[in-house]
Amino acid sequence: MNTANLFRVLSEFIVLLLGALLILLAVTGRIGLPGSPMALALVGVVLIYWGVRALARKQAESEHTPALIRAGSLVLVGILVLAVRVVPVRYADLLLELAGGVLVLRGLAGGVLFARRS
Repeated sequence: MNTANLFRVLSEFIVLLLGALLILLAVTGRIGLPGSPMALALVGVVLIYWGVRALARKQAESEHTPALIRAGSLVLVGILVLAVRVVPVRYADLLLELAGGVLVLRGLAGGVLFARRS
């Protein structure tokens, strides 16, 4: 296993842990909406931009599926974060749980795809 592969596995594991933390915070109710809705919109737009940019980047044929999963998950999490501003407050925790679930699934899928390739 070279350094690049080790870094990829580590980054997918961090994404999985980040998603689990987001789910935990949403379930326990320890997270609240920010005072400035503009900050939340900015995070959502940055995530969507990051995902679209990752999708537009040229990839080798063998990297197409993992890149599609990474880009799609970022766009979906960005949309869910943007939706927190639009839906009633009682659904904010649910949207954060869904965003965390997307990140957990991305981490698991990235790890499985990497293991199958190795």
